[in-house]
Amino acid sequence: MALMGATGSGKSTLLENLIGIKQPQSGKIWINDISLEPQTLPQVRRYIGFGFQDANDQLFMPTILEDITFGPLNYGVPAAIARDQARQLLADFGLEAYANRSAHELSGGQRRLAALAAILALEPAILILDEPTTGLDPAWRRHLARVLFNLPVQVMLIASHELHWLGKVTQRALVLSNGRIQLDNEIQPLLQNGEILEQLGLPIDW
Repeated sequence: MALMGATGSGKSTLLENLIGIKQPQSGKIWINDISLEPQTLPQVRRYIGFGFQDANDQLFMPTILEDITFGPLNYGVPAAIARDQARQLLADFGLEAYANRSAHELSGGQRRLAALAAILALEPAILILDEPTTGLDPAWRRHLARVLFNLPVQVMLIASHELHWLGKVTQRALVLSNGRIQLDNEIQPLLQNGEILEQLGLPIDW
């Protein structure tokens, strides 16, 4: 699912509410039939994988392999299993040759995939990504779209200003304005309607 909206529409605030970084001013958030409260936050976060705009915020260990095993090890996964899973993810993303390198030795696109692998190592049911194409060139954006399209997650929510890129990886769009949902629609008809996009204040990135 795509999350669209002009700058200041509330996209990042909504994502921060969904993962418990911020508390909603009113109403309730329910995830997998669990009300998101301070006391339920650890349980709810077990279902959610969140990707920040800057992949460097999620890569902090000496090597990429250690970045990917960090989460599972903290949840009690045996070290051998965590390493095997990490190596499989690296192979899936074409990063196996970089397992023992630090994030600083990777390109922007490689860091984005490594951060995504670290998220997927926790096997989240819900994947939330905030501007995942930030800093990526066109080739890496296309590669990331192919990777995301084939991910085995139950729910994927992606906030991005790149509308036509979103059309390659999502089928449904939510459009925010002033913190409220203005439109809930299939994404392809929306992308083909320049008049509506203009009314909603969305950039048309042809």
